[in-house]
Amino acid sequence: MALRKKFRSLLPKSKQRSSQEDEDISQHLEPVYKYKEDEREFANDPAADAEVIASIEQIYFSDDSFDSSKYELEKLSAEWDPDRVDEKRDTLRRQLQSVSKKVSDLVLENHSAYVKELQRVMELKKSLQTANVICANGRRQLSQAKTDFTVASLSILAKHRKRLQLISLMRSLHTIKTLQRTDIRLREMMEEEDYPGAIQLCLECQKAASTFKHFTCISELNSKLQDTLEMIEEQLDHALCKTCSNFDTHHYDKVQTAYRLLGKTQTAMDQLHMHFTSAIHNTAFTMVLGYIELCSGNEGINFQKMPYRDLCGNVTVEMYIPCLVDLCKALWEVMKSYHKTIEWHEKFDPATQPVNASETEGGSSANVEANLNRMYIKKKLEHGLTRIWQDVQQKVKTYLLGTDLAYFKFDDFLNVLNLINRLMEIGEEFCGSKSEGLQDSIRQQSANYFKNYHRARMDELRMFLENEAWELCPVRSSFSILNLQEFKSLKKSAIQVDVTKEETNSPLDSPKHQNQELGYFVKYGTHGNPFEVQIEEEEGEDVMAANGYESDDAIQDDENDNEDDSDDSDVPEELKLEYVDEQTGEQPTNKFTTRSRKKSDKPYTKSPPPIVTNTTLNVLRFFGKYMQMMRVLKSIAFDVTICMSQLFDYYLFAVYSFFVSNSNDNSTRVLGSRLTTSLKRIQDNLIQQTAIPGMPSPTTPEDKIKLPYPHLSPVVDMTDLNRLFGLSERIVATESLLFLAQQFQFLQPHLEAMIPASKKPFLQQFYSQTIMVASELRTPVYRSVATKAIDFEDMIQMMANVKWDIKEIMSQHSAYVDWLLEELQVFDLRVQDVARRVPLPQPVYYILWEHIIRLCNWTFVEGFATAKKCSNEGRALMQLDFQQFLMKLEKLTDIRPIPDREYVETYIKAFYLAEDDMEQWIRDHREYSSKQLTNLVLSGVGSLFQKKSRQKLVQVIEEIDKLRR
Repeated sequence: MALRKKFRSLLPKSKQRSSQEDEDISQHLEPVYKYKEDEREFANDPAADAEVIASIEQIYFSDDSFDSSKYELEKLSAEWDPDRVDEKRDTLRRQLQSVSKKVSDLVLENHSAYVKELQRVMELKKSLQTANVICANGRRQLSQAKTDFTVASLSILAKHRKRLQLISLMRSLHTIKTLQRTDIRLREMMEEEDYPGAIQLCLECQKAASTFKHFTCISELNSKLQDTLEMIEEQLDHALCKTCSNFDTHHYDKVQTAYRLLGKTQTAMDQLHMHFTSAIHNTAFTMVLGYIELCSGNEGINFQKMPYRDLCGNVTVEMYIPCLVDLCKALWEVMKSYHKTIEWHEKFDPATQPVNASETEGGSSANVEANLNRMYIKKKLEHGLTRIWQDVQQKVKTYLLGTDLAYFKFDDFLNVLNLINRLMEIGEEFCGSKSEGLQDSIRQQSANYFKNYHRARMDELRMFLENEAWELCPVRSSFSILNLQEFKSLKKSAIQVDVTKEETNSPLDSPKHQNQELGYFVKYGTHGNPFEVQIEEEEGEDVMAANGYESDDAIQDDENDNEDDSDDSDVPEELKLEYVDEQTGEQPTNKFTTRSRKKSDKPYTKSPPPIVTNTTLNVLRFFGKYMQMMRVLKSIAFDVTICMSQLFDYYLFAVYSFFVSNSNDNSTRVLGSRLTTSLKRIQDNLIQQTAIPGMPSPTTPEDKIKLPYPHLSPVVDMTDLNRLFGLSERIVATESLLFLAQQFQFLQPHLEAMIPASKKPFLQQFYSQTIMVASELRTPVYRSVATKAIDFEDMIQMMANVKWDIKEIMSQHSAYVDWLLEELQVFDLRVQDVARRVPLPQPVYYILWEHIIRLCNWTFVEGFATAKKCSNEGRALMQLDFQQFLMKLEKLTDIRPIPDREYVETYIKAFYLAEDDMEQWIRDHREYSSKQLTNLVLSGVGSLFQKKSRQKLVQVIEEIDKLRR
């Protein structure tokens, strides 16, 4: 109403409106909330409200004395326009609504603060009322004391107050004196390494000093205590550094407790890892530097300022392995200390122990900080495992690559591999790392070393083979590769496998089982070092036989031999003689003592002792060393396997070239297809091609080894008939090769376990195409003896002189049969003589006789084919001669059935065939030569045929001969 009246007073009287108009104006000036339709228009639009408030003129916000109504009316007094008044009224109403809404929002927003402030005012009011009561009581009591107490009483009270002040002063002085003496006690505690006690005492002194800081002497003491605390932190850091190389649980516990009192557990973790990194670097540098300074000839060189990489390159070959051992020992101590540090934090550190759920739910700042510390320490320690192992690995890798190991002795290089392999096993146990850096470095060194080593071994093998006399090396009957010193690890592993199989059913918590599962950090956690040089007593090799090779005369006969003896009571007496001269009836004499030998007197041995040579033993030792390298470094296992196969390949090719390819008896014709393929592969891959005159010499890649063609030693005599053209040397060479193949076959599962699965097909192919076919070399080697042991050309000449066109049946066989039987007996005696010097395996004996018998039968057919004329009586003589030969042959050898017996008998029977059957017989029996078939047609039996029939049969033979070509 006041606003309305004021509004009316400002209008001129001439322009005053009627009462009805005044009522309308008053309605427009009512509060905004009365106009519902306008409220809907501006409600819930903060952006519009803000824009409206921003449009209010600044003068409205000047001060409390500003009259807004007068200001607006004065603006309208100059010019009166109803529309403009309505527009201005709407604007002011909208601004008023926005301001009212803003004020309401601010009131609601600050309501809680208003309530709190109101409560504080009420409490202040109560406190003032209480203070008023206290002051009133105090004044009343002072007024009473003024009337009741005397001067003497007040003097007593004053002295009592002074006494209390002096007591307080004495206590303060006593505390100050104690604080001043604290420095001495702190030094004593530091000498005793009681870091937690020293820090606790220092902190208490600082707290006490803050209480008496109004004293001048205390302010100086406070700064001194701060310096002492900093000195304690420095010594504490030095004590923390000591734990990196020699961890002590009690010492480390005191250090961590001290850092916990300082509130610097995270800082301690950071410092600890810095110290471990420095310890690794300083340990490696100091160790290598110490060995370099021991070497003579280094005077005047300052190695202290030399980088670690260059320092490693100055280690001499003699000091290399001892330095590597000590380096690994020192780095092991650092790793062991870190491992124990982690164990301590897992078991004893309160900061890393799990917090109860109730404490965690509390959400206090102390619990939050404890959780942060626990997570930080755990993550820091886990990350430190990999970081420390990488530092250790890098130091050892740098040391390895600093020296060229290509010319080290094998045992020394193997020792290096064992050390690095053990270090990699420790790294895998330490942090689960595969040690790629160490593997790359050792692979690089091993590949370079093994390439040179294998080339030297191949040259050494060639030298051994070309100087080998192929004499028997007497070894025990039970000899195998496991008896050699180089295979002792393989023997131990085989024993361990057997023990493991026996203990499969044993409980898992048995002591043996627990010892096998102990890791390096458990086994050497308290004492010892995994890199200690363990001097093992070398087991002596007991491989040589005491009395050398014993003759087979001492071997007892088998029980079934007597059963095989046939009764010869019905055999004529002349057939029982080894040889009887038809002209004189006397037995010839020669250097061999002729004697009748029973079948039980067998020159061969069914189970001969191992037949080896010195070269064979050397190759086996090579195998053992190669497998040692494969065991410690599996990354080059396949390359080593290839090199082992090359050793065997060259040995096989040397035996072939010595006793087969150099022979002039066409023994190579009996080579099998698999053996021929293997020999060709070996020659292409391992044997240097002979340079052709006028042509450049063939070049060999550096990574591919090729050796010259091997040559037999001149001490080996291959021309002596009495020694059967070096039969003993052939036996030793061939059977030693087969023994080598047998031992290689024993190694197959071990080789397969070491090489990758993708490379196993190569190994299987090598065994199937080379190892398994090595026994086929027996056939061509011993055939060379059989072809030259008897002069079959003389026999053919003797058979050519026999008259086959006789007219009566003979009861006496031809002389060439006795000659052949005598030659066979001499051959048998020579074989027995060889068997007394070297073991004669049963397969070798059978192969020799099989070849000799096949050659005899072939000679029979070839001799029969020389007959120009043959009668029926002559055919009977042929049968008599061959039957006499067979009867005597069965006395000389126990080979059953006689090889190629049907070959001769079928040819003799062909003389009896009719004309109609002869053509078909010729087509069915192509094992005979064209000469033999032609002679069969044109000889005595052919005279029964017509001329056209003979020509037709000859044409058939020519056709067959063309097909053979």
